[in-house]
Amino acid sequence: MKNILIFFVLISASLFSQDIPDPLKPPRMVNDFVGLLSNKQNNYLERKLVAFNDTNSTQIAIVIVKTLNGYDISDYAQRLAQKWGIGRKEYENGAVIIVKPKTANEKGEIDIDVGYGLEPIIPDITAKRIIENEMIPHFRQNDYFGGLDAATNIIIELAAGHFSAEEYQKRTKGGSPVGWLVPFIVLIIIISMINRKRGGTYSSRGSSLPFWLAMGMMSGMGSRHGGSFGNFSSGSGGFGGGGSFGGFGGGSFGGGGASGSW
Repeated sequence: MKNILIFFVLISASLFSQDIPDPLKPPRMVNDFVGLLSNKQNNYLERKLVAFNDTNSTQIAIVIVKTLNGYDISDYAQRLAQKWGIGRKEYENGAVIIVKPKTANEKGEIDIDVGYGLEPIIPDITAKRIIENEMIPHFRQNDYFGGLDAATNIIIELAAGHFSAEEYQKRTKGGSPVGWLVPFIVLIIIISMINRKRGGTYSSRGSSLPFWLAMGMMSGMGSRHGGSFGNFSSGSGGFGGGGSFGGFGGGSFGGGGASGSW
């Protein structure tokens, strides 16, 4: 009887696992199982997230799925994040953004899940604010790329320690977004990280960019979202071509984060 019970438990676990997709091969930060993003948009986000992983070790994954297979999206996100092992095992510093696009018959759903190590940095209320301020306004206009770009910019700044969750809450009080300054600051942070790492004095905070370079990038800013992350997508502005992603690091998740719909 005991063996039969164990058998059914194992079968059930296997079936549940099949409901959650495996990451793409070769591994990527951006896993678009729907084909929602264009190749240019996909590669732009991939380069940005890989660059931040290379310099900060924080892994931010984007997963776009057609169906949640009957799961509540928060449960789905935690199961997927745990199965994939997003984040470094020793730091538990992973984050995943799950998007199920809106269809004619179903509402669109979003979830941001963060690993144990990021929970104090991106608490639930902050994850909720990112969804409501940075993502849903874009998604309602069918601008999925703009929402994902804006959300990842904020997560990068929070994880890099440029401002705290409390400061973000104050900046976005009343529903107004942080604005064009966010992607500009993110650009400075990542370029500074890369330069310090190459020079052997890597630090996750601060910027040693000359003032004239910072002003030059500011004057070259284009749109308010989408391509507003400097010249990242073209490989200029200090990023080069971007490295390849070697895979997730075995991080764990405990349910921290938030979800939303539109």
